Amino acid sequence: MNVLLMTIGAFRNISESGAYTDLLRFFQRQGHSVFVACTTEKRQGLPTCVEEQGDAKVLRIRVGNITKVNFLEKGISTLLINKQFKNAIRKCYKNVKFDIVLYSTPPITLAGVVGNLKRRDGCFTYLMLKDIFPAGALDLGVLKKTGIKGMIYCYFRSIEKKLYRDSDAIGCMSMANKRYLLKYNAWISEEKVGICPNTIDVIDKDTVDKQQICKKYNLPENKILLLYGGNFGLPQNVNYVVDVMYAAKKMQDIHFVMCGSGTEFHKIHEYGEQTGNNNVTVINALPYADYKELLGACDAGLLFLDYKFEVPNFPSRLLDYMNYELPVIAATDVHTDVGETILAGKFGWWCESRSQDDYMDMLGAVVEEWKNNRGGFAQRGMNAKKYLERNFRTEIAYDVIIKDYNKWRETADKQVPHND
Repeated sequence: MNVLLMTIGAFRNISESGAYTDLLRFFQRQGHSVFVACTTEKRQGLPTCVEEQGDAKVLRIRVGNITKVNFLEKGISTLLINKQFKNAIRKCYKNVKFDIVLYSTPPITLAGVVGNLKRRDGCFTYLMLKDIFPAGALDLGVLKKTGIKGMIYCYFRSIEKKLYRDSDAIGCMSMANKRYLLKYNAWISEEKVGICPNTIDVIDKDTVDKQQICKKYNLPENKILLLYGGNFGLPQNVNYVVDVMYAAKKMQDIHFVMCGSGTEFHKIHEYGEQTGNNNVTVINALPYADYKELLGACDAGLLFLDYKFEVPNFPSRLLDYMNYELPVIAATDVHTDVGETILAGKFGWWCESRSQDDYMDMLGAVVEEWKNNRGGFAQRGMNAKKYLERNFRTEIAYDVIIKDYNKWRETADKQVPHND
């Protein structure tokens, strides 16, 4: 079958590690032909083009800037994506008939492309629901239900509903995600909504020279290295992150390693400068090969989600921590089930991201186990890897998608009249 993935996320090469690239390579190993439609932001100065990556074809579509820009520019660029994707796919993939089209949120504005491909190819459309928008923007106060922001909310809500209607199946990241979707979209048939978790290829953990990595990034070797890798934006409530780092200055055994980028990352830089980097090392986003080395040298992974979220999120950065056998320290809202997952799998600690005191108590428990039960600390890391192997390996997402495709195909075949 011909399988198309549409994404606005960073897509460099299908050979690299990542949730989408791992999934596409698995499709290839099962004998399917893989195509990608992704973005090239205007700031890169590159035209729309098709790349050959082994047996895969990658269509890079020139769009406006949608990352590391203000809300207005991002909004305008996002609204234009639908037309840009339609035109590029029509031109560059005109001779390809797709059997399966995969796409994720964000953005919801690909809804028009999805409907267009359904009409053109009669294909199976599968939404990997990574973000429920615009509800999440309501939670954070970016949008409102009244005034001008209310009009914007209503517009995006109408697009969101169209995307759900045009999707033959919807894969939610977790059970909490699924319950929320059906609660606030009761018109959606429960039969078309399932669980398709974030997945990744399980790897053998590389052995790294921790002393060398610590020297490379000027990290202390005698402290617990707590790594956050990824985006620093509104969903992470970076003000809270800064507050808990400041409160943890008195803890001599803790050192934060903050690696990433995003609209709020400057606050992490500013904190480091103001405190002389006494308990934090700030590292700009790294190539994945370098980030893997950093993962191998650190002792635990950090998760942050704003306590104001009512939409249940399930951050994909968790999987890298688990793959590298890192216990996880999470501070989130109470609606996501990521904390429940961490505690049930016995691979970390969780608290609500509302109180600094609760976070300090959690860090105190981490330090206590590190000092007095190093074997128990290491066991949490091994538990993380085992939980990943059982619940988040790439094959699981593939099987879910193919099972839904076969169910859709069977129904579609029954609807086609046959001449005896």
